[in-house]
Amino acid sequence: MNQQECINQTIIELKLRNYSRQTIKNYTLCLKGFFEFLGVDLTVVNVDKIKKFLLLKYDKAFSSQTINLYLNAIKFFYRDVVKSSQKIDIKFAKRSKKLPIVLSRQEVGRILEVLSNQKHKLMIALSYGAGLRVSEIVALKIKDLDFENLLIHIKGAKGDKDRITILPDKLKVEIEKFVFGKDKNEYVFGSERGGNLTTRTAQKIFEKALKLTNINKEATFHSLRHSFATHLLENGTDVRYVQELLGHQNIRTTQIYTQVSNTSIKKIKSPF
Repeated sequence: MNQQECINQTIIELKLRNYSRQTIKNYTLCLKGFFEFLGVDLTVVNVDKIKKFLLLKYDKAFSSQTINLYLNAIKFFYRDVVKSSQKIDIKFAKRSKKLPIVLSRQEVGRILEVLSNQKHKLMIALSYGAGLRVSEIVALKIKDLDFENLLIHIKGAKGDKDRITILPDKLKVEIEKFVFGKDKNEYVFGSERGGNLTTRTAQKIFEKALKLTNINKEATFHSLRHSFATHLLENGTDVRYVQELLGHQNIRTTQIYTQVSNTSIKKIKSPF
């Protein structure tokens, strides 16, 4: 098989296994890069070359998460597309133990204050108030909002899983007015050109607002989700409920927010 045939066959196998669209896109990009490095004999497992390819990514300061993504894509190709029985015995790259960047409640408020566009302000507010990923907020449809029970049905989230999260009571009236008269199948925060906003557009909106506040943190759109989880824990919400709201499969992923929660730390007095 040539490179394009390998890519096409991989996409088919990923779809048959019901992988998410984002995973299919990521694996495709990873494999294109790997195939270009490999050059020939794409269907023959060469562990040494796979290691060299991953080391190049390491030398270029790629994150451990990205290196793992490349490795997973390569393993999928040889295991599920080529059907090779040869084991690729390569250890996953060590995951970074960096703590998430969390914004304080006051900092979230400052970001919302500088946003004059109603749609942008509601989008940022809802992302924080419901703990949504950027991909989830741009894909959110009016029919996914349950105003009566103050719930949001997130469909096809990370790992192609559905979950239920909370709709902030403070935003209920504003959002109801914002979507009034629109078709239930429309996106809540649709593009002026039709369809939904791109994730990059949403990220740029956040970045521009953050810059205007002069907040001295390397925060991203995803920091809104980090802040949602941290603030819930600070309010005394059980970590298991936070896990459900975020859609984390493993509670250890959620427990990282206990390390950035200020409630317990503030009670400790320095010996100085």
